[in-house]
Parts: sequence; structure tokens; C-alpha cells
Amino acid sequence: MADTKREIERKYESKDSGLPDLTGVAGVADVVDKGVAHLDATYYDTADERLAASSVTLRRRTGGSDAGWHLKFPVAPGVRDEIHAPLSDTLPDDLAGLVRSRVRDSELLPVVRLRSERDVRHLVDAEGRLLAEVSVDAVHAERLTGGGGEAQWTEMEVELADGGDPAFLDKVEKRLRRAGVRPSRSASKLARALAETAPEERRPTAAAGDPVTAGDHVLAYVSTQRDAIVEFDPAVRRDAEDAVHRMRVATRRLRSTFKSFGDILDRAVTDPVADELKWLAGELGLDRDREVLAARLTAALDEVPDGLVRGPVAERLRGWSSAEHSTARGRLIGVLDSRRYLALLDSLDALIAHPPLRKPAGEKPGKTIAKAVKKDFRKVAGLVGQALELEPGTDRDVALHEARKKAKRTRYAAEAAKSALGKPAKNMVKSMKSLQNLLGEHQDSVMARQALRELSAVAHAAGESAFTYGLLHEREEQRAARVEAELPGFWDGIRSGVRAL
Repeated sequence: MADTKREIERKYESKDSGLPDLTGVAGVADVVDKGVAHLDATYYDTADERLAASSVTLRRRTGGSDAGWHLKFPVAPGVRDEIHAPLSDTLPDDLAGLVRSRVRDSELLPVVRLRSERDVRHLVDAEGRLLAEVSVDAVHAERLTGGGGEAQWTEMEVELADGGDPAFLDKVEKRLRRAGVRPSRSASKLARALAETAPEERRPTAAAGDPVTAGDHVLAYVSTQRDAIVEFDPAVRRDAEDAVHRMRVATRRLRSTFKSFGDILDRAVTDPVADELKWLAGELGLDRDREVLAARLTAALDEVPDGLVRGPVAERLRGWSSAEHSTARGRLIGVLDSRRYLALLDSLDALIAHPPLRKPAGEKPGKTIAKAVKKDFRKVAGLVGQALELEPGTDRDVALHEARKKAKRTRYAAEAAKSALGKPAKNMVKSMKSLQNLLGEHQDSVMARQALRELSAVAHAAGESAFTYGLLHEREEQRAARVEAELPGFWDGIRSGVRAL
């Protein structure tokens, strides 16, 4: 079974003189010699090094106190989530799943072997508690593919103890800098090994320049959302907080972009991809929608005085919320392992590598991209106007929901336009997000009332009081009515505040 920990560390170029005296660091009472460990790690990747391109590392290591399989995902500079599995001859299935969105059908190969002689010190406080582990590593790197180059270097690592204050690393770094030690130019041993042992033809090339044409700007946004889907896949598999929602948003952004910028990307090519994205969003939403709704109803119930809560309402809400969670999770993992999902990722890669550009894609972005955003905004305006003309009820609820979906689409189009249009696009994003949130509150109320009616019927059939469900239903009606009363003035403010693109 794999274990996960948050690794916070900094790497430095090591001086020939070894580790400087760190007893002068504030809070450090002693530097404890923990001896020398001999580590032997083989790093795995695809032939085209997809994991390394995403700063993901997968290794099998022997020696030291944590021999086994280690999979590391970047979180922030100097911060990674490390997933550890026991030592075995083959890659454990749960770790294989976590890299599947990147690896897909490609074979994982041993690409680099790193053998390190690690001299370890523990920085401890007056009570003997560990503050950080400092090591000086003499590294020998051997490339196992593409020519078999070798490299050697010595580096220093300072890893914060579990639960430690990251500010402590600043204190250590200050002392190291005074001793002439400088931060490493490489983010990891693997990155340095790959760079220093690469054949000449595999050396990094200059990065692409800034977007120039309308097509450049749209494709940059599409690439960002494709990357988000791939990057959130492991977090969804690990049931990380908000991961499903963020992955689902990326699918929505892509679908909206394909629709909004049909003059730039040929919809004969993007529509089938958008259909698959809609399927994926639906699978991601099976559990997420009920989870969000349950949180809303639970919060509303917490506001009801105890004397007005009749029957086991809280227990029934919890049961309703969790009834399908485990089943939905198992189904979702199956989706992420499916041939259909992996084919969708391949389709997105192919679309970005060989974009179906139409003639306007080669034009300057200002006019072409602004035209698409304006078109979406006009659709929002028309839908809001239609909704406001309707009487309160089901027809208005449906119209406001459609307006919300178009506001979201306009927001995403404006997001894609920010790099080309600047402040006007940023203003549009802000306005559409505000409208989306307001109309989202209304739609959430519609869905909450539907759920309450269903829960009330089940409770009544079980011989329980339906009073509290009715009370919550009435409060939801009032919340929706407040949104509808606020909308005309709110919409007038948006229309007057949105600058011409």
C-alpha cells in the first residue's frame, strides 16, 4: 500500500569543504551525525521522457531508510508530494495508475541510474526534536538509454522535518549563503542527470516565443487546459480535495473554447473532441454534484433552530450524500483507466500538435478574438433579457440556467483572450464570473428544492416528519427570489461596466 508525504526541501551546490557549521542557525541546538548511506536508484520514464517533462519522477531505490518505489509530483518550487510503495521487482499497480495520464500506452523504461554516497546530519532543537535533515550527496549518474552518458557531482539537500515551519529553511539558507553555498541550478538530481548525460541531439532547445497570431493565443489556452486534465488525473485518483472539480472545469474550458473560437479552430475537427470532453465531464460530475448539493443542504440545516428540526434530518442527509460515493469513485477510476479516456488525451495531443487552423487564425489577435468574445456576450445579454421578461417559475428557472451557462462560456472565452486583449478582457472575466456566481446561486436553489422534495417523500414514506424539509424548501424559495429581485440592477451594472473590446 502506498503512503504519501509532503516533501519540502532545498538543494544547493556543494563546496569542496563539505557541510558548513550550522550550529549558529537560530533554533538549532545540535547537529547530529547520522552516518553515511549508500543509495542506488533507477529512474523510469517513457522513451520521450514525458514524466521528466512534467517534473514528475518515478524511481526504484535501494539503500537508506526508505528503500522502495518513490513517485514525486511537483506542488510548488521546492515542494513535492512523495508517494512511497514497498520495494518490489515491478512497479506497483497503484503507482502505475497515477502516471497513466502521462504514460498511456507507452512503456516505462529505466532511463537513469543514480548512485549516491549520502552523508547525513540532523538539525535538532534543545529538546532533541528534528528540525531538518541535511545531507551532502556525492552523485554518480549513468544514462541507461540513448548513448549511455555519465556525470558526477556533489550537492547538498536540506529537507524540512514533517510538520516543520518552512521559514526555518530560510534561516538555514541564510547561514549557507554566508558560507558561500549557492542554490542548485537544477530542480532535482534527475533533471541534472538528464541534462548532463543527454546526447547532443537531445539537448534542450530554446522555448517557443510569445503568442503572436490569434491562433497562437487560442492554442496556448487549449494547451493549458489539456495540461490541467493530465495533471489533475493523479489527484482525482488519490481523492484529493477539489481535484474532481478542477479537472471538470478544465474539460468545460476546452469545450467552451472550441465553441467560442470556431472561426479559428475548425469545428469539424474539434466537435468530436468536444463530445468526448462532455462525456468525461459527465462522469466527473456524477459524484461531485451531489457532494456540493449535500454541503449546501447541511449548511442550511445548521442554521435551523433545534426546535424546528423534526426527525433524523441530518442523518438522512449524510446517508443521501454518501450513498453512491464509493460506487462513484470506483466507476471514476475505471473511467480514467479506460481506452476511451486515454484516446481522448491522445486526441487533444494531436489537436495541439497539428491544430486545425482556419484562415482567421493567422490574423492579429485583437480583432478576431474580440469578435468571438463580443458574440458570446451578446448571447448572454439576450438570454438574461428573455429570462427577466418571464414570470417566476419553471420557465424562468430554465432561462436563467441557460444564461448562466452562456455567462460561463463568455468568461472562458475572455480568459483565453486576456493575453491578447489585456484589461478589457480581464474586466469581462470579472463581470462574467460575478454573473455566473449570482445565477449559480439561483440554480443551486432550484436543485436543492428538487432534492428536498425527494428527501421529504422518502422521509414521509418511512413514517418520519417532513416538516423540516418543507422549512428548508421555503428558505430556498426565498433565496431564489432574492436573486431574481437583485438581477435587473446587477445586470445593468455589468452592461455599463463592461468596456468595449
